[in-house]
Amino acid sequence: MHNHLIKAALLRLVMRGALACITLSPASAATLSRTADVNATVSAVWSLIGPFCAIKDWLPPVRTCTEKAGATLERTLVTKDGKATFIEAQTARSDAEHSYSYTFRSSPLPVTDYVSTIKVVAKTNGVSTVIWSSSFVPNEGKEKEALEALTGIYDSGLTMIKSKFMN
Repeated sequence: MHNHLIKAALLRLVMRGALACITLSPASAATLSRTADVNATVSAVWSLIGPFCAIKDWLPPVRTCTEKAGATLERTLVTKDGKATFIEAQTARSDAEHSYSYTFRSSPLPVTDYVSTIKVVAKTNGVSTVIWSSSFVPNEGKEKEALEALTGIYDSGLTMIKSKFMN
């Protein structure tokens, strides 16, 4: 494992003032967690981001999202440039706890064993925190690329969510 790459990426994130938590386990798995405070109630934020295919409304790179029901709810995301397709399966959902989890069935990102959770929690009266976290195994030699791609995706989505509730 290239721990020096992860340490360098973490240092860059800290220097940019980003809120990030990145850890590695002995199995080379990584975790990433990004948060954003939003000027809205939990229910208002959840109504925007809770539906599984609503991601097309708040994740800027996504052009389309189509759902396929089955034993597991799946969504297929296609990027605005049409060059990338993600197939994701919802693995857990709790509307009461304002969260859902999903995994990649297929993805152009250099990761395996990707599992992610999006959750909304109350922070203060009228302010909520959106937490987007994941665990994954970066492909060998692609640790930096994987971390930068996922961080960019999460940050762009969280920024858009915040902007939807700006006064």
